[in-house]
Amino acid sequence: MDVIVIGAGVVGLAIARRFAIAGQSVMVLEQHPTPGQETSSRNSEVLHAGIYYRPGSLKARLCVRGREQLVAYCQQRQVPHRLLGKLILATDEPGETTLAKLQATAAANGVSLEDLSQPQVAKLEPEVACRRALWSPNTGIIDSHALMLAFQADIEAHGGDVVCHHRVERVMKQGDHWQVSVVDSDGERSQIEATRVINAAGLGALAVARSVAPALPDVPSAAYAKGCYFGYSGQLPVSHLLYPTPEPGGLGIHLTLDLNGQPRFGPDVTFLDSDEPDYEVDPARAIEFARAVQTYLPGIDPGKLVPSYAGVRPKVRLSGTLADDFVLSTSPAHPGLMNLFGIESPGLTASMALADDVFEQMR
Repeated sequence: MDVIVIGAGVVGLAIARRFAIAGQSVMVLEQHPTPGQETSSRNSEVLHAGIYYRPGSLKARLCVRGREQLVAYCQQRQVPHRLLGKLILATDEPGETTLAKLQATAAANGVSLEDLSQPQVAKLEPEVACRRALWSPNTGIIDSHALMLAFQADIEAHGGDVVCHHRVERVMKQGDHWQVSVVDSDGERSQIEATRVINAAGLGALAVARSVAPALPDVPSAAYAKGCYFGYSGQLPVSHLLYPTPEPGGLGIHLTLDLNGQPRFGPDVTFLDSDEPDYEVDPARAIEFARAVQTYLPGIDPGKLVPSYAGVRPKVRLSGTLADDFVLSTSPAHPGLMNLFGIESPGLTASMALADDVFEQMR
């Protein structure tokens, strides 16, 4: 093969698609029965505008560019999506200070936000309680599963393969190419060779990187963050995405809507002690969720919150410091190999732009 991509999440599929449409022979290796069973399917499915990220960072640059690419692609391929718009809500004086900082960050990233007073917010969302808000018209939602199916169809239409039930055990340099050792669901082992290998395994990226021979220098350590979601057994008079001001590790327990208009709340943030994902949702957390949401949506009925699902952000630490950006890692001693670490939000939104960046660096 010209290229092996490890991991069939939305980012791995976007990268494989980019190489396939450029005429490269591509294989995607995925350990699960179907693509996108981890981070790509356990998130808020939000199309982000590029508000929160450090100016000049990969997250900022690729989110803004990626959102435009993704919206155009969804329109072309009829992938379900909707630009509902988002309100970031300040419910106290410190929150208003945070809004001002967010507006400045967004402006530096080329994103325009409208500052709204409480009466202006009330015209959009009468049930919302706040002092002020920022309005982001370019934020929306997307069917991530339909998007991944479209990416996979593009890969296969250009001669590539997406091979599931194959877990990578080892990546070894062999002369001028790489040998990837895999084991399938029956325990059968085999080797696949390629000129270039791209490790986009998400939560498994660190384990893949640690399997590389010769050993990679400075593999990050895991700082995985679990986020739980709760559904709502009823309708709410809400038509936009509602976000509080951000909290450490995440964007706060926010309200998003699925494409059927059904509300869901989350995620919260709990840092895990290991790199093993934990997807259990404790029903008792409904009390904490209700308390957080009622600061900006006081009319919700806590008794209607129901446990839904959990996701894990593949955050990493570099030299002990929590990384605040995507990490695209290469090494002069490992030509033809790239490792992607810390591909959390806004990875879905940035996926096509991220694929372009990887393609240019690896071409």
